Amino acid sequence: MRNTRIAAQGLVLLGCGKMGSAMLTGWLESGLPADKVWVIEPVPSLWLRGTGVHINEDLPDAPAVVLVAVKPQMMGDALPAIAALGGGETVFVSIAAGTSLARYEQTFGADTPIVRAMPNTPAAIGCGITAICANDAGQGALDEAAALLSAVGDVVVLESEAQMDAVTGVSGSGPAYVFHMIETLAAGGEAQGLSPELAMQLAKATVAGAGALAMQSDDDPTQLRINVTSPNGTTQAALEVLMNEQSGFPVLLPRAVAAATGRSRELSRD
Repeated sequence: MRNTRIAAQGLVLLGCGKMGSAMLTGWLESGLPADKVWVIEPVPSLWLRGTGVHINEDLPDAPAVVLVAVKPQMMGDALPAIAALGGGETVFVSIAAGTSLARYEQTFGADTPIVRAMPNTPAAIGCGITAICANDAGQGALDEAAALLSAVGDVVVLESEAQMDAVTGVSGSGPAYVFHMIETLAAGGEAQGLSPELAMQLAKATVAGAGALAMQSDDDPTQLRINVTSPNGTTQAALEVLMNEQSGFPVLLPRAVAAATGRSRELSRD
């Protein structure tokens, strides 16, 4: 990781669960020196203890970046402990769902650069996508935050924080929709006589392969669907069920995204 500011001032990771660990792995593999990382984690894993980073030690006076990776319900205890780092050049990057920029400004001050991020669980294998936005003081820090978060996948910059709830509904919660699709696709195979093991193997590989093809192909998903659908063939028979405008994906998935988006808005107001 070629970031002279972090190399000089250090990086603090507040919380090191699955997502924090995935990010730390990416940073260390990309060249960030372990002795430039301070981790605050009440229950450090054996893996974390073996990385060589500073664990639960005194923090530098002015780290380049503090990444907040604790659960939202732990914010009340975690943020006051680092409040003194606000008001300077330290950039705060939060991956906590449902915690607004305004809430961070209440703790650190409106003049503190703050970036809010929404990653998703494929970040654990370096295949995630993260959406980011910043407060007024943090607009100049978006590139630095994007460079950090790119260690676990793609990064997109939002036009405004108002889009974050919809991002949560699509990509933040989206992996769960796909996992459920794998479950139900395998169940369909079982119902047609396949063993549970074979049905699951086929379902996982099919979803993974289709996703990879969608990412790599010059054709958009609509064209890819058309390419594999022969007139009056087996795929068309299935799509007539899935594309039904009263009971299929066209109504179900938008309803699911709307439900997740609405719940994200509710959490942000709590």
